Amino acid sequence: MHMGSRITAETSACSAEIFTKKVAGSSKDWKAGEPVPYAALAEVFERIDSTTKRLEIAEYLTTFLTNVITRTPGDLVKVIYLCINRIAPDYEGLELGIGEGMLKKAIAQATGVNVNHINAEYKKAGDLGLVAMNSRATQATLFKPKALTVNHVFNKLREIAKTTGASSQTKKVGSINGLLAACQGQEAKFIIRSCEGKLRIGLAEQTVLGSLAHATVYARHAQESKKVSSDRIAKELEEASKTLKTVFSECPNYDLVIPPLLEGGTELLREKIRITPGIPLKPMLAKPTKAISEVLDRFEGKKFTCEYKYDGERAQVHFADGKLSVFSRNSEDMSVKYPDLIEHMQKCIKPNTQSFVLDAEAVAWDKDEHKILPFQELSKRKRKDVKAEDIKVKVHIFAFDLLYLNGESLLKKDLEHRRELLREHFTPVEGQFAFAKSRDIYAVEEIQAFLDESIQDSCEGLMVKMMEGDDATYEPSRRSLNWLKLKKDYLAGVGDSFDLVVIGGYHGRGKRTSVYGAFLLACYDPESESYQAITKIGTGFSEEMLESHYKFLHPLEIPNKKPYYDLGDAKPDVFFEPKVVWEVLAADLSLSPVYSAAKGLIETRGVSLRFPRFIRIRDDKDPDDASNSEFVAEAYQRQVVASGGGGKGKKKGGGEDGGDGFW
Repeated sequence: MHMGSRITAETSACSAEIFTKKVAGSSKDWKAGEPVPYAALAEVFERIDSTTKRLEIAEYLTTFLTNVITRTPGDLVKVIYLCINRIAPDYEGLELGIGEGMLKKAIAQATGVNVNHINAEYKKAGDLGLVAMNSRATQATLFKPKALTVNHVFNKLREIAKTTGASSQTKKVGSINGLLAACQGQEAKFIIRSCEGKLRIGLAEQTVLGSLAHATVYARHAQESKKVSSDRIAKELEEASKTLKTVFSECPNYDLVIPPLLEGGTELLREKIRITPGIPLKPMLAKPTKAISEVLDRFEGKKFTCEYKYDGERAQVHFADGKLSVFSRNSEDMSVKYPDLIEHMQKCIKPNTQSFVLDAEAVAWDKDEHKILPFQELSKRKRKDVKAEDIKVKVHIFAFDLLYLNGESLLKKDLEHRRELLREHFTPVEGQFAFAKSRDIYAVEEIQAFLDESIQDSCEGLMVKMMEGDDATYEPSRRSLNWLKLKKDYLAGVGDSFDLVVIGGYHGRGKRTSVYGAFLLACYDPESESYQAITKIGTGFSEEMLESHYKFLHPLEIPNKKPYYDLGDAKPDVFFEPKVVWEVLAADLSLSPVYSAAKGLIETRGVSLRFPRFIRIRDDKDPDDASNSEFVAEAYQRQVVASGGGGKGKKKGGGEDGGDGFW
């Protein structure tokens, strides 16, 4: 199921009821034409934070956004950015970069409280936002400060993010201090949380997009003052939400998307906003499969192709107006990291190619042996200030899809057509650029032979893709059944692969007393913005690996768990900042009384991984890009279907609940 689709269906079902209500603001109301008060947004955040019901969350936000659109539409872009806790599109790389130490210092200065007291309160509460709010509430003031507006808060946060130089830390603390000094009520809590980079109120971006789409429909009907049937409203809401999410997945930039949305609704949005070189799409993803027979079941009677699944980093290459850019799977601009990739691409573009967006994989390359190197070699490259002459680990590009060409979007074209255009407009360059190796085959024996060949060529396995028809289009941000992932580990019975966040550690025993002996891993739940514990891993590490992990993770230790860590009954000895993502293989999955991953998606218990094995560090993934709770639930359900079980999981064994296998 596509992320956020659950809430879309449910909010559409109750939308008529919401529309019949008076579009009321919060107690922090404002008049048409006035700036949106930050207090009004903070109150909505507080309401959302006080419930776990998805329908209520959507209703609170939709009502508020409807008010913004009808009263102060010019503030809508900034309101949305604050709701998703960002200050710019992902690809701009503009981040606040404010650590706990700096925030504690700012809180102390703004409230007149000693830093030691701030530390003590933080140790008890585990939430710097709450500490800031409580400290501000007890502070006596002679004059009531001027009320904060959304516009002022957003601009100040951008100013903080752009502050650089020798005295940047002092300037940032001063700016945060100024914001806190003007805070009233719960405003300080959310100002600090925004600075930390986590609102932690359970407001996922897909929910924000759905509420924004609904609010535009409500605002239009409120301004028209015409009676409309509940069935018509429900239909318009569903269509608006679907359109906005589709358009945004192709052009993820609120600065570009919101103006036409306000001007003419989703109809104008569809007309004016399209895939644009320089603005990275969220890539299409594949569903994992455990058997070649599943591939044939899915694609029976249809034309499909098998491609090598390269062991590298996803690279989306954009070209327009003579400029080449490269973006990662999480929309990070990697052009500086890969100057050699830019150089390679310039050689292979044919003269009839004026602009394009292509999907590819960048792999480490042994230029002497002419072969692919493991992903770990690629991860050794510097991420910033890379000079072509200093590069030791060479990169090779394998292109597998073309999404845009010479001013035209190709997303709705089938893969067969896109692949033909890709090969017509680019020229392979030995050792630098090539098309993904593929074969159009139909029998089990042929797929197995090609899979074996891919592994011999240092690849992870195969990608199996629909070639023609409506099921062969490119679907940004979707994990689609029209692309299946067939990895050697799946077929070997080793199990599923997961990208998990390291959130805790366990002290080593015996020879491991100087390092962490085991680690607590978590998946990400986008709806609650929480990291859900899924397994403990402690086997398969060499002494050198444990030393390396300790050196990297020890500086990330924090005194208490984050409020957004959903541990279940797991009890690690130490906690870490959510910074590190590991790829892990598991023998299988089981329902767990201990861990909280995917709880509520299958039953009240969570899901755990049994016999997990560390594969590699995923430097190319942010923690929020880790395997999410829905992915975990789907993996468990696939396992149940494959084993012919009834959905209650396998017999437990190994560790505390069968999730570990090393205690």
